[in-house]
Amino acid sequence: MKKNSYVGPLVVVTGLFFMWGFITSMNDILIPYLKKVFELNYFEAMLVQFSFFGAYFIGSIIYFFISAGKGDPIMKIGYKNGLIAGLLVSAFGLLLFYPAASLKMYGVFLSALFILGLGFTILQIAANPYVARLGSPETASSRLNLSQAFNSFGTTIAPVIGGYFVFHYFIKWGKPFLNTVGEPITLNSGEVISAYGVQLPYLIFALVFVLMAVIIKLSNLPAINTENEIPKGFGALKYNHLVLGMIAIFMYVGAEVSIGSILINFMDEAFSIGEMQAKSFLAFYWGGAMIGRFLGAISMGEIKKAIKKYSLMLIVSITVFFVIFGVVWVESNFAFKFSSILPYTGFMLLNLIAFRIGNSLPGRTLMVFALVNIVLLIIALTNSGQIVLWSLLSIGLFNSIMWSNIFTLAIDKLGKYTSQGSSLLVMMILGGAIIPIIQGSVADAAGVHFSFIVPLIPYLYIAYYGWKGHKTAKT
Repeated sequence: MKKNSYVGPLVVVTGLFFMWGFITSMNDILIPYLKKVFELNYFEAMLVQFSFFGAYFIGSIIYFFISAGKGDPIMKIGYKNGLIAGLLVSAFGLLLFYPAASLKMYGVFLSALFILGLGFTILQIAANPYVARLGSPETASSRLNLSQAFNSFGTTIAPVIGGYFVFHYFIKWGKPFLNTVGEPITLNSGEVISAYGVQLPYLIFALVFVLMAVIIKLSNLPAINTENEIPKGFGALKYNHLVLGMIAIFMYVGAEVSIGSILINFMDEAFSIGEMQAKSFLAFYWGGAMIGRFLGAISMGEIKKAIKKYSLMLIVSITVFFVIFGVVWVESNFAFKFSSILPYTGFMLLNLIAFRIGNSLPGRTLMVFALVNIVLLIIALTNSGQIVLWSLLSIGLFNSIMWSNIFTLAIDKLGKYTSQGSSLLVMMILGGAIIPIIQGSVADAAGVHFSFIVPLIPYLYIAYYGWKGHKTAKT
């Protein structure tokens, strides 16, 4: 197949990265919604992330044992059928939001999220290696960074568009939810909450996923036969840098999700910023990951001249920032002021400096970014006022390259065990289930502000992995 013929399939699969990023980030909108409806404490509210990301672990460990015993299932049925299966399972989970809201049962919501997470597990296991194989091995990292950047675009606009659907547009439809004393449940802005607030948006998402499954079915995606490369057994676990990388993925996903999940509630509690405005600020937390991933693709790419590379990174950084601001500005009916987000630009400059210190080396860049996040968390924990808000929002900029760098370092030199190692790394998205409920418990016991001490430990470990833990070794 000619090189140019991969462009179409890459565009189609990158669309999947965008959609699962969008839906994943919608959990940050869902948490404050369900917290209001079911009058939950922070620990109970974080069960949303526990159910969703816990499915990654359950699904991946089942997949791993099947792969070890009988060979890789997706390699046998083909990437195309694997992607379709993941989309249809995800669509079924999304459809369950309708009866969950009708019955007003938190357990059904959690079950729907678990099934949705299982679908995303299949998509992750199929899509990541497929993108890497759509072209030459030398440019695999660049393609994965690009797809991940569009995944971040989904996580960026979800708080804005999804938040508008849930907290403003559909929430006005239908009968209001009532609290335990029979009174209508309202947002902090005074708007009454109804079941349609989540039923209709998630019904639309389900239809989109079914449509994407049809598109992929009709698409001419190239078949990549690699079944002979997939050994049986547990050979991947012999590599120390993979095992340590699994822990690093656990820590990264857990810290990123935990911070994003509680930011809306923190902005309300600490700064009296209501849900509608808070979701706009949250877009810059997730948008930071998009900015950083586009920059990472350039930094780790083929451009050798420093002036050309960093000039391009500066231009891309500014461009993507204004794209994010434009989306937020339009959605807010032109009420969101540029001056309100101006301090964020200083942290964007810090991000460029951190890339320069990383010097295009994946391990060093990972360590530098983790250390910056540690400093930002310490600043947030030991201060009050706007510096706390901007420090927390800017962590997204430095989360950006962590998935791609950890993933690449962890599967380095695995040879025939590369696919098995990839499934193990996807399994450790479990961190997104565990660490948020730990932070939720700390928030209940000691306050939301103090709970940001929890992500410090993950970033300390990630800094270690970037420093020494990624060094390839086999036991």
